[in-house]
Amino acid sequence: MEDLLKVGIIANTHGLRGEVKVFPTTDDARRFLDLETIILDTGREKKILTIEHVKFFKNMVILKFKEFDHINDVEKYRKKELFVTRDQAVPLGENEYFIADLIGLNAVSDEGEELGRIANVLQSAANDVYVIEKAGTAELLVPAIKDCVRKVDLEAGEIVLHLLPGLRELNQKKREE
Repeated sequence: MEDLLKVGIIANTHGLRGEVKVFPTTDDARRFLDLETIILDTGREKKILTIEHVKFFKNMVILKFKEFDHINDVEKYRKKELFVTRDQAVPLGENEYFIADLIGLNAVSDEGEELGRIANVLQSAANDVYVIEKAGTAELLVPAIKDCVRKVDLEAGEIVLHLLPGLRELNQKKREE
């Protein structure tokens, strides 16, 4: 399991005093209000930054870090990712999982067929969609709904899925278009 969970990506600077606009990659952007520190992945190192204040503008979060006081200090961090540690993560409800924990799980059907590995999780307004890849086959998209997800076993590294009738054909038809 990942020790760090991505909560946002620095999209741009904001103003001249070292604030940044962050595109949140978390379900609830208001969670930034509860954070005191955050981890910036610079590409070479991971820096722990102290959050001085949080504002919201449209779909973005505006963050000011105590470590930076000028636009020149933060410009180089555009497109860099922000993380929290697992102990800073929001508590999960029953049958909820962090995307970072789902990626890489071995996917099998409830009939015992090896489907591949979860390569990505697409988030949509209705529900998440698991992108399953297997060498030699086209990717399979499976909705993360109760009717399809039978069992998630993070310790065993496996997810058991029920493929609804017509799901494979729908995936095939979308690839042909």
